Amino acid sequence: MHVIRTVTLPSGARVPALGQGTWHMGDDPSRRAEELDALRTGLDLGMTLIDTAEMYGSGASEELVGEAIRGRRDEAFLVSKVLPSNADRRGTVEACRASLRRLGTDRIDLYLLHWRGGVPLAETVEALEELVRQGSIGSWGVSNLDTDDLADLPRGAVPDTDQILYNLTRRGPEYALLPRCRELSVPVMAYSPVEQGRLLGHEALRAVADAHGATPAQVALAWVLRHEEVIAIPKASSRRHVEENRAAADLVLGEEDFAALDEAFPPPAGKRPLEIL
Repeated sequence: MHVIRTVTLPSGARVPALGQGTWHMGDDPSRRAEELDALRTGLDLGMTLIDTAEMYGSGASEELVGEAIRGRRDEAFLVSKVLPSNADRRGTVEACRASLRRLGTDRIDLYLLHWRGGVPLAETVEALEELVRQGSIGSWGVSNLDTDDLADLPRGAVPDTDQILYNLTRRGPEYALLPRCRELSVPVMAYSPVEQGRLLGHEALRAVADAHGATPAQVALAWVLRHEEVIAIPKASSRRHVEENRAAADLVLGEEDFAALDEAFPPPAGKRPLEIL
């Protein structure tokens, strides 16, 4: 097993290209022990970036993450998000404090605006930069922002990431958004990189997986990770699933694989609106 390659954020922080998502985790008490074991296994395997949000389970996901990293806080790179309805100057700070309490920590490493709402981006960015000055967050970023939205950020304001929906069936960002983020040196964080499992039965994906002795999920993840500036944050609720995801970071796809996947999942021929789950 190789060390997971890292991506350097504009703030200078280095994070693993393969992290852990937590959407829909923490909701079911009967699964808590298994989910805690999954997150801790991910830490053991070097998937130290853990993504959560105040929206997930109305804070239940953050509480789960907080429990999982107890005694291991310095191993983890925590990402959380503020809802757009809370993203005014005062609300951003209050939401961050509530997230810190649920996470049981004094800092969130990277804090994102979950999606764009009615609050002016300049006001949200001002609040986020104040949180950086206070030491409550290490840096700030955005989520679900398209090229036009990025252009509306205040002059000189560079997010540490743009977290977006990106996978084999959602290739729209390749036309304009990924190139723009590359120009800005802003890494992209891909959520739902295996489309919440919906693409795993696809014949072409299965054929590539069989050729490599891998699973379709591993191929879908390796495909997302082919970009040096893309971070993938798949969710895994069990130790076995985490181990399967981790192995995807070591899977090397060839030109024939990419050609077969391009044929089955064509790249965009023009700009499409950014999709959101």
